[in-house]
Parts: sequence; C-alpha cells; structure tokens
Amino acid sequence: MSLVRFLARPMLASSFVLAGVDKLRNADDTVEQLSPLLRRAADALPFQTDEKVLARVIGGTQVGAGVLFATGKAARLSASLLAVISALNAFVEWRSADISSKEGRDARRTQLLKNVTLTGGVLLASVDTAGKPSLAWRAEHLAADARKTASHLASDARKTTGKKLHKADKAVRKAVDHAVGA
Repeated sequence: MSLVRFLARPMLASSFVLAGVDKLRNADDTVEQLSPLLRRAADALPFQTDEKVLARVIGGTQVGAGVLFATGKAARLSASLLAVISALNAFVEWRSADISSKEGRDARRTQLLKNVTLTGGVLLASVDTAGKPSLAWRAEHLAADARKTASHLASDARKTTGKKLHKADKAVRKAVDHAVGA
C-alpha cells in the first residue's frame, strides 16, 4: 500500500466512523432524522423490525465499513457502502435542515457541500485498484488470451489433420494403384 493510501484512508474513514458511533449512541436522534426512510425500510422488510434497530444497523454498518476502509481490508466494498451511506446522509440532512434564516440556509449549503465532498471521495476510493488491474480488465484480457489460444490450437489442428489426411490419401492411392496395376 502506498504512503498516500496508508494516510488518506484513515483520514477519510474517520468522519464516517465517528458519525457511525454517534448514530449508535444516539439512536433516538437518528430515528428522528431518518424517520421517513426508516419507516419505508421497515415496511419493506419481510420481518417486523423497529426503526431504532434499523438506525443502529446503519450506525454499525457505517462504523464497520469505516474501520475496514481505514485498514485497507475490502477497501473497495467498504468504500461503496460508505458512498451509499454518505449519499443517504446528504439527502436526509438537506431535507431536515433549518432554512428559516440566512444562517440556516448557509449552514445547509455548507453541510451539503461537505456530504457531497465525502461522497465523491469514497466513490473515488471505491474504484481505486491500488495500482492493480481491476477484475473487469483481468477478465477481458483472460478472455482475449483464451481466444488467441483457441485460435492457435484450431490452426494447429487443421494443419496436423490436413497433413495426416494428405498422407493417408497418398497411401490409399498408392495402394489402389499398386493393387490395380499388379
């Protein structure tokens, strides 16, 4: 892992870990903020669950994904989870912000900018391959190599089979000529 990744991942993840811990500690506040979304999520689940439990799950997911991302374990997956959570936070904070005063509107814009910036950062991290080719690139090149190998094998088979057929044809003709001519 490069020095930049070693330093940047924990720096970026710290905001998510602290926010997740806060969501776990203050689940009631989280439920109040996320109430419309949690209600929909609870209704969509096949089993009965409390909104407070879902708020804690979101907080726990945020802490877990943040820690995994900070340590570089499953970094792309955890960054993707953090991007979804960050976008959710941006939406919820945008809708619930106080816009009755100029200061409230300024705070709303600043908070939105922070959330969009964090989302952009973890989106970039979710596609970072750490200098290694992505799975799509590897699959594409593996398929190209397989096609080349199959083409070469088919060409060799045609050449070998063609030569053997020509030899067999010659031997049969010679045998026929020998049998007829004798």
